[in-house]
Amino acid sequence: MEKIIITAANGFMGKHLVEHLSTTYQVIALVRSEVPRIANVEYVKWDGKQLGAWKNALEGAKCVINLAGRSVDCRYNDKNKAAIYASRLESTDIIGQAIKNCTLPPELWINAASATIYRHAEDKPMTEVKGEHGVGFSVDVCKKWEKTFFEQKVHDVRQIAIRTAIVLGSDGGALIPMMRLTQLGFGGKQGTGHQMFSWVHIDDFCLAIEFMIQTKNMEGPINVSSPFPVRNTTLMKTMRKVFHRKVGIPLPKWLLAFGAILIRTETELILKSRYVIPEKLCSSGFKFRFAHIQNALEDIKRKRC
Repeated sequence: MEKIIITAANGFMGKHLVEHLSTTYQVIALVRSEVPRIANVEYVKWDGKQLGAWKNALEGAKCVINLAGRSVDCRYNDKNKAAIYASRLESTDIIGQAIKNCTLPPELWINAASATIYRHAEDKPMTEVKGEHGVGFSVDVCKKWEKTFFEQKVHDVRQIAIRTAIVLGSDGGALIPMMRLTQLGFGGKQGTGHQMFSWVHIDDFCLAIEFMIQTKNMEGPINVSSPFPVRNTTLMKTMRKVFHRKVGIPLPKWLLAFGAILIRTETELILKSRYVIPEKLCSSGFKFRFAHIQNALEDIKRKRC
């Protein structure tokens, strides 16, 4: 059985990916701490900073998938900014070192990235080829992250940076607090409501990763996002419909800013317009199981019941 290595395997996305790929591949999960074990998965400790015995797992692997990175759901103070940079750049760099030390390196290295690299866009979609990069802290993180990744050139190792949109699932991710707001009656537009919301269902995220592993000509930056992003007004209207809430009080920008301080996060996560299209996935023949937001929300609601 072919071997897949996954870092950050105890996170929301990592856990789902481990469960999905372990049905087809031998999965070795690199983790920092003890987690509930998944059958047929080998767990190996690593710290994401320095080489250790874990590097031996990479020998002869089909693919290494690095999802490591501190959550950006926090206030952007100096301490948190430094941690966000370090967790991404250090883990990417050390994976590169481990691959270079392999006698038989992995065929493919998939590294986490983010659709946040693109500018605030309400006017036109951002693709891998025609997308325009933005400015600011979060964009700078994305640029340095990808630069560190693509500088780690290893002969015959295919490299993919997954520019992932907001991942939706029933047991984690950005959707959970939005669902709670909707159920409490605060399911109206957020800010102007014109900002685009690019998203991907967790099942499609896992299927897309598997597709990249199996599709030999895919490489470089790849957008992982539904082909049908929606405006915030449409998102919230659909949320109210799916969760049977007639009332949806809007949340203006000033109130969101105040609330962000209270819950120690940033309004960028809600107010930035992410207008992302997965051109490479679609042109390569990938089929989304949940391409439309209503179908995705209905599935998530069903799984939570």
